[in-house]
Amino acid sequence: MTGETSRIALPERTVESRLIVVARAQRAEDYDAVLDVLVDAGIRSVELTLTTPGTFAHFPQLRERFGDVVDLGIGTVTSSDDLTRAIDAGATYIVTPITSTAFVQQATDAGVPIVPGGLTPTELFASWSAGASAVKVFPAGQVGPGYLKDLRGPFPDIVAVPSGGVDLAGAEAWLAAGAVAVSVGGPLLGDAFGRGDLGALRDRAAAFVAVCAR
Repeated sequence: MTGETSRIALPERTVESRLIVVARAQRAEDYDAVLDVLVDAGIRSVELTLTTPGTFAHFPQLRERFGDVVDLGIGTVTSSDDLTRAIDAGATYIVTPITSTAFVQQATDAGVPIVPGGLTPTELFASWSAGASAVKVFPAGQVGPGYLKDLRGPFPDIVAVPSGGVDLAGAEAWLAAGAVAVSVGGPLLGDAFGRGDLGALRDRAAAFVAVCAR
């Protein structure tokens, strides 16, 4: 099977919203209150990171509570074992910060969308040609939206999601440059996981939703 014929599309809600929020907390129990606010503000795709202790254990509860309205992905996947656990947990999609064609094959065989990370043209094309659902341009803040325009010269069909340092203005610029969605963490979440103002979080999330809906 070629990468083209086996490629699995990104989830519909994620593509329609054009925005993925990367949730990195001190502990998995802190996800709930933040996700309540994000959902209320219109966020429809959240990547839960494995650098947050307890993510796998808490994931079934999050799926039960939010799965009907939000695509819940699992990110920071860096081993085949964790990839298997993410698939078995029912992740809507999987994100890895690295370039691994083996990971792409494993997820594709399981029927789960995967977004592997990379920065160089060689890395990004390797994942794309292996059948990735999209490629994560990471760390996006080191290159800027013009980089995607350059990539689309030799790779006109590549589906890209910039991640790392994408703020509100950057989200607008990356989407204008042709990104299918933007992956946003700190600039949207701020201090929400440090007992920050959840009202301010709602305002920031709504602002990103509005920009990505244009």
